[in-house]
Amino acid sequence: MIKPLVIGNWKMNGSYAANDALLTRMLPVLSEKAKLQVALCPPFPYLSQVGQALSGSRVWLGAQTANPNPSGAHTGEVSVSMLRELGCEYVLVGHSERRQSYGESDEDVVARFTAIQSAGLTPVLCVGETLEQREAGETEAVVADQIKAVLAAGGIECFDGAVVAYEPVWAIGTGKTATPEQAQQVHAYIRSLLASQSESIAGRLPILYGGSVKANNARTLSNQADVNGALVGGASLDAAEFMNICQAFEPQQGRPDDQS
Repeated sequence: MIKPLVIGNWKMNGSYAANDALLTRMLPVLSEKAKLQVALCPPFPYLSQVGQALSGSRVWLGAQTANPNPSGAHTGEVSVSMLRELGCEYVLVGHSERRQSYGESDEDVVARFTAIQSAGLTPVLCVGETLEQREAGETEAVVADQIKAVLAAGGIECFDGAVVAYEPVWAIGTGKTATPEQAQQVHAYIRSLLASQSESIAGRLPILYGGSVKANNARTLSNQADVNGALVGGASLDAAEFMNICQAFEPQQGRPDDQS
């Protein structure tokens, strides 16, 4: 069975004091969740602070993006080797805000994905459609194109050990969320798309849902067969809310995903 994974994406939020208060509340609880993988992705300036706080816990450190170049004249950018030196395990790639607001193309995403994986870190490939694309019935085609761009560059093997996060753009930061059935439909499509090339790799790939995940919808999302966790935005900045989301995805005795 796939071990559930919940990633908190802090986006451009935080301060030393706020981070410390948040981690002080969350870490004692999150560190007890042996059946659940949890990671936090703070902004670059706080990676060292958060990484030190997470040291010795069950919670992993992640970053929100990475530049594919090893070094050089790339003002304002951060390389994967820098992230690895700071203790990062996960790196988001292709988040819709990077695609929409900063013009990252599929080619940019592929370069980042490849660099992250080559450094021994875990890429979290974000895919998803806009509201216009969903209403036009293009969801599967859009998601397929985003995934096939990575497949074309690295083959199915590059998804072995990676993570995919389905984040419908229309549900990010809007308070809207895909219904559990809508999420499951797209997650199942993603898995079937990859299974056409390798059933074993597709069968162990964590596919997360991201898009206004809250404590009040996390349980129903977690009950879907192909929803293996969540990529959580704003709710990850609220200790109680984030802990409740993690609780919803933690395998319970008697549930189908229980690994005990």
